[in-house]
Amino acid sequence: MKAGRVDVGARLLTLARAAGSRSIAVVGTSKNAGKSVDVVAVCQALHREETSFALCSAGRDGERYDVLNGQPKPRIYLYPGTLITAAATIVSRSAGLDVLERTGERAALGEIVLARVRAEGYYEVAGPARASALDRLATRLAQRCDFVVFDGANDRLAALRGREDAIVVAVGSTAPTLHRAVEDVRALVERLRVAEPDPAHPILRIEGALTAEHATRLAHARESRQVVVADPTRIAFKGKTFVSLAARLDLRCERPLRVVACTVAPSGPEGTYDAADFLRAVERATGLPTYDVYAGEEAP
Repeated sequence: MKAGRVDVGARLLTLARAAGSRSIAVVGTSKNAGKSVDVVAVCQALHREETSFALCSAGRDGERYDVLNGQPKPRIYLYPGTLITAAATIVSRSAGLDVLERTGERAALGEIVLARVRAEGYYEVAGPARASALDRLATRLAQRCDFVVFDGANDRLAALRGREDAIVVAVGSTAPTLHRAVEDVRALVERLRVAEPDPAHPILRIEGALTAEHATRLAHARESRQVVVADPTRIAFKGKTFVSLAARLDLRCERPLRVVACTVAPSGPEGTYDAADFLRAVERATGLPTYDVYAGEEAP
């Protein structure tokens, strides 16, 4: 790391531990948000401090090219001893992995296994998108190591349900303007950070998901009670719709999530923003520690 650069991976670990978490989940506002780059930075920091850790994904990561658009993707370089979740079909072709356990969990690429890296190099990581399956894998991994890193889904929050990960939100230059990208990340962070109910005030408890239609009816009826869901993943609307309805309803959740930081990716296939302006704007909009993991910068 060059002199003067911030070790973003180490900073994210510090924030996670301060929040009482032994795991980090990185979620993005969209594709090309820098999510995998964040994950690699955290893994490198864990390797440097010699902490045993595992890496898993709510999907597929680390492949050379995106299977959907053919664009190059960030590779994941790992060292001996690292635990990963991977597709059995891919592990069978890798000489650098030892299979520890067949999990019986299924993903798009087939059965998922737990494996240990034997030889340093680039690896693909895969896992199920379903929240229940991911939680079962996370429990197994946590029993084998000191820290778990999740490469989460893009704005699909169900995989966070019921978990106690420290959450890092990544935002890239995928929106038409910098202002729109900042609006997107602000809306996502506000949705993830819905607070606990105040027991001193009336509550309207929602079983299951709160849909946009249901929330709109409550807003039109001038509902004044706290509208309480189990956790933020049960709020089934996002973006401008969430911002608008959250301004008209007192949304709360029984189990808040632990959002600790944001990261920005100022350049990508869709365009480029001014890096310093983007960094400062995201920090101001979210009130969270914000980092440019590519440049090793942090918002003042």
